[in-house]
Amino acid sequence: MKRFLSLANIKKLDKSNMLNLLLDFPLQCKQAYDIAKVNCSLFEKKDFTKIVFAGLGGSAIGADLVRSYLYFESKIPINVCREYELPAYVDNSTLVFILSYSGNTEETLSAYQQARQKGAQLILISSDGALKEYAKNDKLPFIEIPRGLPPRCALGYLSIIPLAVLNKLGMIKDIAPYIIETIEVLGELKNKNLNAAIGQKDNIAKYIADKLFNKFAIIYSGSIHFDVAVTRLRGQLNENSKSLASTHVFPEMNHNEIVGWQNPKKLFNNFVVLMLRDKNMHRRVAKRMDITADILKDEGVSVLEIWSRGENLLSRIFSLIYIGDFISFYLAILYGIDPTPVDRVHYLKKRLSEGK
Repeated sequence: MKRFLSLANIKKLDKSNMLNLLLDFPLQCKQAYDIAKVNCSLFEKKDFTKIVFAGLGGSAIGADLVRSYLYFESKIPINVCREYELPAYVDNSTLVFILSYSGNTEETLSAYQQARQKGAQLILISSDGALKEYAKNDKLPFIEIPRGLPPRCALGYLSIIPLAVLNKLGMIKDIAPYIIETIEVLGELKNKNLNAAIGQKDNIAKYIADKLFNKFAIIYSGSIHFDVAVTRLRGQLNENSKSLASTHVFPEMNHNEIVGWQNPKKLFNNFVVLMLRDKNMHRRVAKRMDITADILKDEGVSVLEIWSRGENLLSRIFSLIYIGDFISFYLAILYGIDPTPVDRVHYLKKRLSEGK
């Protein structure tokens, strides 16, 4: 373990400097809020009846965070569309965020064209690409974010900026104090619990990564506010660690998947369950997670808990995501691979581009 997660081995394998991107994430969150403050003068209050985010992959996870965070606060529905086509209910009273880090995601560009046809109010967020050109040509609000990142590493920009815009539009309360605390919590996590110089004893991400090595991860959380954290961790294990994972949420998990934990028993030694916990979860959900953990342990399944950090909801969501990002990074190192490349995504896009 020490040998594989040594600083020397990390440097050898991490050819694209994913570790530096993770360490810079608290700073990115600050920069995102600064960008939002500069650009929010573009927007005026209007009466919207719906909010829709269009995006895929790393560009969509920020939308999931916004939706999860505003579960109780937003008085109008918020949906995330990961498709070529928008729902029929999108109309001229709908606020549509078009999120594509590259600016060239074909599904998102298709959704953009549909949103234009439907007369929706559009806000485009990207680093470059066709989306930037569309915004210029169609004279639409466009917020440009820094280039050069893997899309999954732009989460701060793709979540905090939309939150700030919604605040500017009067649709949510002031988020400034919550963002400030979130940045502080992430910085403390980085310095005291997650960075590569910290050994496994005090580094929760290294500890969990070691337990996940050559195992299949199954990730659970409560459905309100924290479903984004399980979705994010699954995606990060897929892209960074190049490993499969499965997710579900409580209380729904107790109405189906819990029964499935009976067969095939011969595989249970290959599973590790991660439960993402929060001190302010609904008390009945917390009890359900406790009971479920007992059932799984009786089946001989390894169950590990990861608790959120911070006081406000935004910091607690971000803390679980940040811990998970480091877990996926260290697991990649244990597998002896560079976390950054996603060769199969590029191969798929190349094949799709043939004979369009």
